[in-house]
Amino acid sequence: MKQYDVIVVGSGCGSLVMDEALSHSLRVALVDKGPLIGGTCLNWGCIPSKMLIYTADRIVDIQEAKKFGIDAVIKGIDFNAIMERMRKSRQESESYIRKSLAETENLDFYEGEARFVADYTLEVKGERVRADKIFIACGSRPLIPPIRGLNDIEYLTNESVLELKEKPESMVIVGGGYIGVEYAHFFAAMGTRVAIVEMADRLVLSEEPEIAELLGKRLSQRIEIHTGVLAEEVRNSKDGVVAVLKDGAGARRDLSAQKIMVAVGRRSNADLLEVGNTGVETDEKGFVKADKFFETSKKNIFAIGDVNGKSMFTHSANRQAQIAVDNLLHGTKLEMDFNAVPHAVYSHPQIASVGMGEAEARKAHSVLVGRTTYFSTAKGEAMLENDGFAKAIVDKSDGAILGFHIIGPHAPEVIQEVVNVMSWGSGQDEINEGIHIHPALSELIQLTLESLEEP
Repeated sequence: MKQYDVIVVGSGCGSLVMDEALSHSLRVALVDKGPLIGGTCLNWGCIPSKMLIYTADRIVDIQEAKKFGIDAVIKGIDFNAIMERMRKSRQESESYIRKSLAETENLDFYEGEARFVADYTLEVKGERVRADKIFIACGSRPLIPPIRGLNDIEYLTNESVLELKEKPESMVIVGGGYIGVEYAHFFAAMGTRVAIVEMADRLVLSEEPEIAELLGKRLSQRIEIHTGVLAEEVRNSKDGVVAVLKDGAGARRDLSAQKIMVAVGRRSNADLLEVGNTGVETDEKGFVKADKFFETSKKNIFAIGDVNGKSMFTHSANRQAQIAVDNLLHGTKLEMDFNAVPHAVYSHPQIASVGMGEAEARKAHSVLVGRTTYFSTAKGEAMLENDGFAKAIVDKSDGAILGFHIIGPHAPEVIQEVVNVMSWGSGQDEINEGIHIHPALSELIQLTLESLEEP
């Protein structure tokens, strides 16, 4: 058995822990199941999906150019070239990571399925490794729902969909969360006939109701949307697959497509590691329990990123990694402010949010709420953005920004100054201290905060 100072399980956000430990001259083992290394974001999540979605955005821009007096026609879309560009970029990044790992001193890389076999001890392909300090960063995988017949057909997930060589003529996407609506946008832009099936009464359930309503309205112009229905059963057909939908009244109908994609959520990979064998506890959903310092129920074993289920975004996982390793190596007691963790949905229109929604905020605060449309800004009017808007929720007593939500062009970029102010512990007054460029979309933030009123 090999002994190390630190073992890191997972090469996504875990690579940040690995780098910090190596910079302190510690002996490190990195464990990753492969076959692609670099984590979910690099291989199946953020990077490849946004390479595809950026292309879709350009297609929709051209399709909507007529409103500006531009007569534009798309003569062709090379689906395979778009997919290959994404896969080539992913492969180049992964090759670079492998080369770097091979050249790094004080580091041993173990590729293969790992599991805990005793306290602080892992086994990988028959070889055992041990360390008194372990970081579990093994991520998550697609949650597969118990739909009757699903195991008897070929279905797509956010991972397998990236391997498609030919554009599907039609697709049913089960799940109307951020993964579902992003891929619905992409495939609809490619020319696929897309239908979303969502059990809840609206898409992107975690977003503000009025944002979800607008997203549904805009996407329904290009996509068939079924909310409040359950995908009860799926089966093969001569042309692809059939999904049997059941609504709240018990009525059933068939929905046919060439392909079906499952995008109902994520589940922790902690079970694959058998973390209980080292005394690490999980919750009822299988996510590793971790305290505010990301330490598990076992001393000096930490859980960071998707595996703990706390704010499952890459930027959140990276910050968790930084905090956890700093606390361990430097003796600090840093904590993470999850209320200031933003997220985005790269649908069309785009969505960006940070902090609380209105309903949540009103449970513990007396609030003011502000709303402003994109069209109320000079830049938004120039863009003919008639529907997009921003919503602010502010504490009435001290002006602290409790939440901010945007739906419209460039929402993930526009929201950043709000994220910064919330992270600094500042409020609406600090937003106004900086001069905002006119005309620019950043004025949307300022105008929204100027429109605050009693809800």
